Amino acid sequence: MEAAEAVIRAGLLRLGGSVLEQLLAADRGHRGPRVPCGRGHEAVFVSYRDKVIDTVLGPVALTRAWYHCAACGHGLAPRDAELGVAEEGMSPGLAAMNDRAAAAVPFKGAAGLLEDLAGVRLTAKRVERAAEASGAGLAAAGRERARLIAARKLAPLPPSPLPDKLYAVIDGTGVPVTSKETAGRDGKGEDGRARTREVKLAVFFTQDKLDSGGYPVRDRDSSSVIATFEPAAVFGDLVKAEGIRRGADHVRQLTIIGDGAAWIWGIAAAKFPEATQVVDLFHAREHLHDLARRLEFMLLDRKEEWLAARLEDLDYGYIDGIVAATRKYPLTGVKKDEIDTALGYFENNAPRMRYHWFRQCGLFTGSGVVEASCKSLIGQRLKQSGMHWTVSGADAIIALRCREASSTWEAICNTPHTQTRTA
Repeated sequence: MEAAEAVIRAGLLRLGGSVLEQLLAADRGHRGPRVPCGRGHEAVFVSYRDKVIDTVLGPVALTRAWYHCAACGHGLAPRDAELGVAEEGMSPGLAAMNDRAAAAVPFKGAAGLLEDLAGVRLTAKRVERAAEASGAGLAAAGRERARLIAARKLAPLPPSPLPDKLYAVIDGTGVPVTSKETAGRDGKGEDGRARTREVKLAVFFTQDKLDSGGYPVRDRDSSSVIATFEPAAVFGDLVKAEGIRRGADHVRQLTIIGDGAAWIWGIAAAKFPEATQVVDLFHAREHLHDLARRLEFMLLDRKEEWLAARLEDLDYGYIDGIVAATRKYPLTGVKKDEIDTALGYFENNAPRMRYHWFRQCGLFTGSGVVEASCKSLIGQRLKQSGMHWTVSGADAIIALRCREASSTWEAICNTPHTQTRTA
């Protein structure tokens, strides 16, 4: 039966390709003796020329009118642009399939998936080039949209129905890149060389409800993800634009959650000064465990008891209690400097650690959603053994993966019932 299925599918693909070829031949793209060349001149009709494009039904020959501009010295086929295959050898439908496969698995595996599941044969290099070109275009379009939104030249309509709470959870993770991409950069390795470049992520989602235990519940299918290798200042503009797009100007409660990194709070203060800032509770507990380890030579067998009491202080947002319980031990020299640095994390973030109050308000206090995105969106695809990316290539694939992760939200926000009717 498997063999019969394969033969029938191959025959149907050939038949479909033939039908598509005939359909395309119905309009050969002749648009008169002259057409605008796109650069201020006119191109003259020369002849009809063939072009083979790969489609979801296999290779298809397209015969279309070809024009040449003597002033510019280049030729064009208006029909190519109309069909979305100008300067492309792949149909839009196949390009979309290729994007999904290449975003999901390494390029060689993606080529195998396309052949096994769709009956389309492409080389791994072709898959890579097409996916990276598509991702680069997607990333550029996203940055341009963000620029227009941030400049208030593009005003997205608020979501409908309007959610009660909107969250932006921010983090960063490293991506292994080629040595050329890290030239002159300091790293954490023993030789001081950098081997990764940081990609910054922000996950936006909404929340309207609490569960039976009083814990907040993330609204289903409400997440959208943005990511970039750009520095924090540029990333901040992207975060601002996405926040506006998701309704930050209209929701009752806007919350930004991060791990305590200064660049995150710099973005929060500059772009959303009205937002509530929350340090991820898990990271805060990790820092508290580290503080206890640094003090264990003084605490001895009381370490666990001391740590339990401090964790309780943290849960109530009683940072002064943590500081006082630590300062009571007289330390000097290097040990004192280490403790001062460890306590600085809590003292500097005290307003962001009012966990008892946050829980009373029904707010999330964890950044698990962005931690998971770092692992699933970035780690699973771009941090496999032996991978070393160019920044441009990685940025393109990340753009495709972010679109996949945000696809449900995009479908929701673009449906007619979410739009305001014209007067």
